[in-house]
Amino acid sequence: MDQDGTTDRDYHRPVLVDVVVALMQEVLPGTVIDATLGGGGHTRRLIEEYGDRIRVIAIDRDPDAVANAADLGATVLLGNFADLGDLVSEHLVEPPAAVLFDFGVSSHQLDEPARGFSYHQDGPLDMRMGPDARLTAAEIVNQWPASAIADIIRRQGEEPLASRIADAIVSARPIESTARLSTVIAEAMPAARRRAGHPARRTFQAIRIAVNAELEAVASGLDQAIELVRPGGRVIAISYHSLEDRIVKTRFAAGTVGCICPPGLPVCGCGRTSELRLLTRKPVRASAEEIDQNRRARSAVLRAVEKVAA
Repeated sequence: MDQDGTTDRDYHRPVLVDVVVALMQEVLPGTVIDATLGGGGHTRRLIEEYGDRIRVIAIDRDPDAVANAADLGATVLLGNFADLGDLVSEHLVEPPAAVLFDFGVSSHQLDEPARGFSYHQDGPLDMRMGPDARLTAAEIVNQWPASAIADIIRRQGEEPLASRIADAIVSARPIESTARLSTVIAEAMPAARRRAGHPARRTFQAIRIAVNAELEAVASGLDQAIELVRPGGRVIAISYHSLEDRIVKTRFAAGTVGCICPPGLPVCGCGRTSELRLLTRKPVRASAEEIDQNRRARSAVLRAVEKVAA
């Protein structure tokens, strides 16, 4: 329990933790990298389950998450999993048995108004997951041209009314708080859209992704994890929206491709072999019971691969 009376369950309840624990069983003993520590729920459960069969190196770019994990029993590092290889290099004595990613924003970040992630609470336009982020939401909202704002809202928020929202944002400048931004977005929407879920959700997602360069980090982190794990080791990724999941699905699928020679050739000439084996033919989703206990689990999608022995 933290000094403020919260536990890791309050800070960020882990999703699909039973699935993660089961996927780790066959590759232990060994070192596991929890590349997205958050509230430490996955790490804590793995250590409880496997004891001295497991050593966990846990990473998070958020100093709050690192401070919250002081008594976790893991090696805890402050950093961005986009730099995974460099972060863990001096802490590894052998290739890791597995790497776990739990992408996206943590419950603690959403629930803390001062972080500026939530469209439900008033706070500063920040949205940085850690001090390494080179932008703030305020810079995007108040300095970028409407065309650039519309582009990220369209691509990273998958919002069909991106241009309309971007024009409204530029017209309303200066915008100094999350509450004001949320209102500006809502007022730019047709009445029907305002009744169909919170109208600011996609735009806030898009700005947050841009601030933290999240999609670039996902791609880079996956590549490095696959390179790092030992033959027979596993990479597990939990995503929360289609943009993350598409990157994971595409990268994992690409790794399973072997020979690409034309079918008629009697002997393989390309020399290509598969580097990965899919462990989840279909994405794993949370049960209704888990979703009842943790609403964040409703959008979670888990995919896992095993590195093929050389």
